[in-house]
Amino acid sequence: MAELIVDNAKVMAKGQITLPKEIRSALGVSTGDRVTLIKQDDQVIMMNSAVYAMKVLQQAMKGEAEKAGLDSEESVADMIMKMRIEEKE
Repeated sequence: MAELIVDNAKVMAKGQITLPKEIRSALGVSTGDRVTLIKQDDQVIMMNSAVYAMKVLQQAMKGEAEKAGLDSEESVADMIMKMRIEEKE
């Protein structure tokens, strides 16, 4: 089960908050990084933006390998080999 971290942050005049260090560490974010906020019902989910973008891409690509006939590591390796040969021609 995922680790549960509960902490608080005060909302400042411009709507800004400071993320507690434990939360920043858990999300893998540091100064200058971006986070994505997702409102779901009465909750807000915060994610590292790079992780969120990867999850969206993975969801969009779900099932595409099977459609392309890539159903094993061998079929992927064969496709890569063919692409490399075509690239050299």
